[in-house]
Amino acid sequence: MIPFDQKFHTVPGFVKTEEKGSALANSQREIYTMQDIVSTIGALKLFAQTANSTPVTATTSEITLIDGGVGSLSVPANFFSVGDSFLASMSGIISSANNETLQIKVKSGSVILGDTGLITMPSTTNKHFDLRIFFTVRSIGAATAASIAVSGQFTYSKDASNAFEGADFSTINNTTFDTTIANTLDITAQWGSNNATNNIYSELFILNKIY
Repeated sequence: MIPFDQKFHTVPGFVKTEEKGSALANSQREIYTMQDIVSTIGALKLFAQTANSTPVTATTSEITLIDGGVGSLSVPANFFSVGDSFLASMSGIISSANNETLQIKVKSGSVILGDTGLITMPSTTNKHFDLRIFFTVRSIGAATAASIAVSGQFTYSKDASNAFEGADFSTINNTTFDTTIANTLDITAQWGSNNATNNIYSELFILNKIY
C-alpha cells in the first residue's frame, strides 16, 4: 500500500535511480511504479459477485448467500488499520410463507460481526431484497483488543400491498474479532423451518473499501 503523503518524481523505467543520491536521500528513497499506483487504487474495489448464489431453500441449515466473483473477500493477517471502513451491498430474490423466520448473519469464519436476529417474515413471492452493511475497524490486535463496528439494513417487499418491510442491526465486536489472523467475509441465511416456500438467493454482491 502506497502512503497517501508520498511524493512522485517520474522517470522512464530504464533509468536506474537506486543509490544515485546522497546517503540521506538513498535512505529515504522508495521506488514505486504505475502498477503500484493502480494496485493501490484498485484495492478500493475488493469484490464483485458474477453469478447468482445457491438458493437457500426448504432447509434449516445456515448457508452462504455469496457466490464466486472477481476480487477477494479475504484480508491477510495484520492488514487492517484503525479507521478502515467498508461497504457491502447485496440484492436478490426472496420468497417466504407467512410467519416463517429468517436470520441473516455477517461473519468472518465462525466469528459473528453482525446479526439481524430472527425476522418473522410475511408472505413473499419472488420479491426483491436489499442488504447494505457498513464496517469500521476501531482498533487492531488480537481478540479482546481488536474492535469492529458493523451496522446494516435488510429490506424486502411483501405480497400484501407490495409494502416494504425489513430489519436493521448494529453491533460492536470487541471480544472475538482478531486482526492478527486472516479474515474472510461471509454472509449467511438460515430459515426457521424447511417449508418448501422459503427461498432466498443473491443476484448481486459488491464489497468496496470506502475509507
